[in-house]
Amino acid sequence: MYDLIILGGGPGGYMAAERAGHAGLNVLLVEKRALGGVCLNEGCIPSKALLNSAKIADYAAHGDDYGVSVSGVALNHIAVIKRKNKVVKTLVNGVKALMKTNKVTVVDGEAFIVDKNRIKVGDEIFEGARLMIATGSVPVVPPIEGVQEGLSSGFVLTSREILDLETVPENLVIIGGGVIGLEMAAYYNTAGANVTVIEMMPKIAGAMDSEISSLLMKSLESKGIKFILSAKVTAVDEHRGTVLFTRQVGQGDGSSVSPERIPTDKVLLSIGRKPLIDGFGLENTDVLVENGAIKADLNSLTNIPNIYAVGDVNGKYMLAHTAYREAEVAVNHLLGKHDIMRYDAIPSVIYTSPEVASVGETEETATSKGLDYCSVTVPMLYSGRYVAETTATDGICKVIIEKSSRRIIGVHLYGSYASEIIVSACIMIEMQMRVEDVKEVVFPHPTVSEIIREAVFKL
Repeated sequence: MYDLIILGGGPGGYMAAERAGHAGLNVLLVEKRALGGVCLNEGCIPSKALLNSAKIADYAAHGDDYGVSVSGVALNHIAVIKRKNKVVKTLVNGVKALMKTNKVTVVDGEAFIVDKNRIKVGDEIFEGARLMIATGSVPVVPPIEGVQEGLSSGFVLTSREILDLETVPENLVIIGGGVIGLEMAAYYNTAGANVTVIEMMPKIAGAMDSEISSLLMKSLESKGIKFILSAKVTAVDEHRGTVLFTRQVGQGDGSSVSPERIPTDKVLLSIGRKPLIDGFGLENTDVLVENGAIKADLNSLTNIPNIYAVGDVNGKYMLAHTAYREAEVAVNHLLGKHDIMRYDAIPSVIYTSPEVASVGETEETATSKGLDYCSVTVPMLYSGRYVAETTATDGICKVIIEKSSRRIIGVHLYGSYASEIIVSACIMIEMQMRVEDVKEVVFPHPTVSEIIREAVFKL
């Protein structure tokens, strides 16, 4: 009898296993593919390895801007892929070592839930006092004509296959202008592909602040990436090597829907992901499912007292760092420690060049919620280190506060090091810091993080 059985070895699953094992619980972790899940094997980590190589190539190509002359700069895609694989292998081995250190029993195989206390892997039955579902998510595959055939042949790729593509396509069409689509657009553009992003919405980057979304698109366009917005893909034609889409032409009574075709060698399908709730016996538990996701409370607990759901499968925030925290909260709850999830300070990052990072309310969400707020935007050029280390002039930092309390409720960054700086803003929101509180914090100088202090002093 195990104290805790975990289905899925991704960020939520292995973090929960590590924390529970460290606390002395007898833990079983079942993973059907590879420890680390999507994030480590075919998402967060491998994509960042590719993007880092692209950034190095970009820096080298523009070395003259920094007084460094470099000739013959070329990105070796095969070498980049090999390095990516090495990085992934190293980190997967690290997760395996963590499981061993914390005495977690790891079973390779596909688990099937028999009931709320038992699972089956192959012919073996395992029993546990508590069950944690951390099965993650899968790419959304829309009913677009030709997509299924393209996925079978390799003409259409998901985020999994694009990271292992051995040849850079001459032309790449990306369906979806969210995080995955934009990051892969950035890499493959640097690698030499002609990249076109087709997005159904009138802006890229999903719920990202509109001003920052616009700046990011302009930056990517300046590097040669094409964007087609407010467009709907209707067919993928492998035989003709094209993608068919429609978009509204004109306005008012004189508007019309115009079908268009664009040639391509490969298509990346990146319109989002959905919770993986099928195929492992969830129906044998009476766990409540809403809108295609397992419903979980702020303790990551489902409606069944001994079953938890963490990570993408609960559909709240499909981000690895959210899964980490949900796993910790769940383990603390089953250990009898008071802890709850707070979703107000979950950061989001797009690792393009420049980077984009965001936490808390945007002006759009603040307005939709009827919040009485004000905001200030300052250029990154207010940071001495930013000026010293980049030639970019369009970076910005936006801080949003609630007027009555003067609390920081949102911070949005566009520029170098944004992914590393955003954690300070997360702490400000998590701790409900006011403008006056932040003004008393000493920021190291010179750092780009000082830009938040510069913005706060404008409020």
